[in-house]
Amino acid sequence: MTPAINLLKTLGIAHSVLSYHHDAAATSYGGEAVEQLGLDPAQVFKTLLASTEKHELLVAIVPVSGTLDLKALAAAAGCRKCEMANAEAAQRATGYLVGGISPLGQKKRHRTFLDASARALPVLHVSAGRRGLEVALAPADLLQLTGGSYASIGKAR
Repeated sequence: MTPAINLLKTLGIAHSVLSYHHDAAATSYGGEAVEQLGLDPAQVFKTLLASTEKHELLVAIVPVSGTLDLKALAAAAGCRKCEMANAEAAQRATGYLVGGISPLGQKKRHRTFLDASARALPVLHVSAGRRGLEVALAPADLLQLTGGSYASIGKAR
């Protein structure tokens, strides 16, 4: 079990875990989850970490079918600008490997922003904390567990 799944089980949050064989040659972890599990790309979200000009790490959760709008994230966080955090910093801060970073059960809680497109979904899928492992849960539960908020931070490709 991962810290993300343990957190959900401990708190009795309704969820389901889906797994697939991760291909080390895959270039898009979220895209691989969509393809391997036959999921709607609008319901599968990737967890990204960004850094503010004051070196605060932010968690951004956006659909795998699009990209993160760093300007929109900065506006939502009330800072001047954001840039993607480097992989080592993201792994150190969350306790998860890139490609398996879950917004749940991180080593330290960071301010979290979930793309507003999730508001209309009954269920979304995020990494469960390991490559090849996804968890499905209600967006409201995800926000409650992370202390996060909705923000229009995703942009279509």
